[in-house]
Amino acid sequence: MREYLLTLCITAAVTYLLTGPVRKFAIVAGAMPEIRARDVHREPTPRLGGIAMFFGLCAGLLVADHLTNLSEVFEKSNEPRALLSGAALIWLIGVLDDKFEIDALIKLGGQMIAAGVMVVQGLTILWIPLPGIGTVALTQWQGTLLTVALVVITINAVNFVDGLDGLAAGMVCIAAAAFFMYAYRIWYSYGIEAAAPASLFAAILMGMCLGFLPHNMHPARIFMGDSGSMLIGLVLAAGAISVTGQVDPDVMKLFSGSERNAVHQMVPVYIPLLMPLTIIAIPAADLILAIVRRTWRGQSPFAADRGHLHHRLLEIGHSHSRAVLIMYFFSALIAFGALAYSVNAASMWIVLGVVFLSAIGLVLLLLPRFTPRAPRWAERFVPPRYRRGRAGAETEAAESAVVADEAAEERVPVAAGVSGVNGATAIGPRSRTR
Repeated sequence: MREYLLTLCITAAVTYLLTGPVRKFAIVAGAMPEIRARDVHREPTPRLGGIAMFFGLCAGLLVADHLTNLSEVFEKSNEPRALLSGAALIWLIGVLDDKFEIDALIKLGGQMIAAGVMVVQGLTILWIPLPGIGTVALTQWQGTLLTVALVVITINAVNFVDGLDGLAAGMVCIAAAAFFMYAYRIWYSYGIEAAAPASLFAAILMGMCLGFLPHNMHPARIFMGDSGSMLIGLVLAAGAISVTGQVDPDVMKLFSGSERNAVHQMVPVYIPLLMPLTIIAIPAADLILAIVRRTWRGQSPFAADRGHLHHRLLEIGHSHSRAVLIMYFFSALIAFGALAYSVNAASMWIVLGVVFLSAIGLVLLLLPRFTPRAPRWAERFVPPRYRRGRAGAETEAAESAVVADEAAEERVPVAAGVSGVNGATAIGPRSRTR
C-alpha cells in the first residue's frame, strides 16, 4: 500500500507542478477559445491541461517500475506498456484537437486505434463471468470488439461530462478511488497477481486528477481539453479491462458451501461487469439522454443544447460549485455503493445506507436556494455568505443578482454540426462549456 501511495503522490506532484508552465505554453500557443454567449465561464481560459496529466502518467509508471513490489507488475505483465502506448496515441490526438479542431471521424478512428494498440500488446478481455452460466471464454475477435467498445464508450462518457470547472477530474478521481479499493482487495485478499496492474492504473489515475484539480476548480485557470479528458477516460477503461476478464474466477475458489452462499460469494466476480458501468454511470446516463433527446427532436446527436445534467442544475438555481458537489455526491454514492455491495452482498445495512444517502441527495437537488446559516459563535470562522448579519445579507443579494443576470442572458442557438458546439462528445467537436 505504501508503494501505491508513493506512486500516487509522485504522479500528483508532477501533474500539479507542470500545469502552471503548461498553462503559459497554451496561452502562447493560442489554445484559448473565444467566449460565446452560451458558455458558462466568463473569461478566455487556456486548454491543453492534458499535457501535464500525460507527463504525470509517465512519471507514475516510471516510479512504479523502480519500486520493489510494483516492479513485478512490469516483469510479469505487458499491460503497463500497453497502457502507455495507447495513452500516448490518444493524448497526441487530443493535443492536436485542442489546437486545430480536427475532424470528428479522425478522433473516433484515433480512439479505436489506441484501443487496438492496447489489445495487440495484451491489454484485452479474455473471458467474462456470467451469472447462471459461468466463465465464458471469448474468441480473439470477440475480445477485441468488446475491448474497443468499452474504451470508446468510456472515453466519450468522460469527455461528455467535462462541462463545468473541476467536474470531470473530480468524478473520475472518485471513480478511480472506488476502483482502486476493489482491485486492491482482489489482489491483497485473494492473492491474485492479475489484479495488480488495475490497482496501479487506478492509483496513477487518482494522482493525475488530484494534481490537476487545484488548477481546474472554479474559477478554473486552465481546462484539461480533449488531451486530458480522453486520456483519463482511456486510463479508466484500461483499469476496468485489466481486471475484467483477466482475473480467473476459479482462482478465487468461491464455489463452496450451499448454492445460496456460492451466489453471494460470487458477487466479487460479477462486480467487474458492473463496476465499469457504475464509475461512469452519471456520464453514461448524460450521454444516452442527450442522444435520445436530440434524436427525438430531429437533430444530430452532436448538436448543441443546454440539456445536460450540470446545465439543468445551474438552471434550477444551483451555483457552479454546488452543482459540481452534487455531481460528486451521486458519483461517490453509486461507485462506493457498488464497492460496498461487492464486499458484503448479504448486508441489508448497505442497501439502507444507499437509500438514506439517496434521499439526502434528492433533498439537496430540491433546495437549490437554501443557504445554511452558521450560529453566532461560529460566524467568524465561515465565509460571509453563511453569516446572519448584514455582510451575509449583502453577499447573498449580490450572488442572487449574478444568478439572475446569467439566467436572463440571451443564449445564441448553435446549429447542428457547428465546430466547437457545447455538449459534443470526444468523437464530435470539443465542448468548451464551463
